[in-house]
Amino acid sequence: MSANTRSKVLRLKRMKEKTGISGSSIYNKLNPRSKYYDATFPKPIRLGLGAVGWFEAEVDAWLASRPQAS
Repeated sequence: MSANTRSKVLRLKRMKEKTGISGSSIYNKLNPRSKYYDATFPKPIRLGLGAVGWFEAEVDAWLASRPQAS
């Protein structure tokens, strides 16, 4: 991906709004020891000591790959 397509970073609040997933569920999807682990879920990037974010383009791609509810 080019720098332009990966430049927008979502913080946790916006990530929850965009995906409709709670914060604890997001972290469960990232934890390999959780029964809810999802290897395809976008990995966060470190923004500082206690801050992470997700590239919006990766989140959009993950959402597009999910089966649509009918």
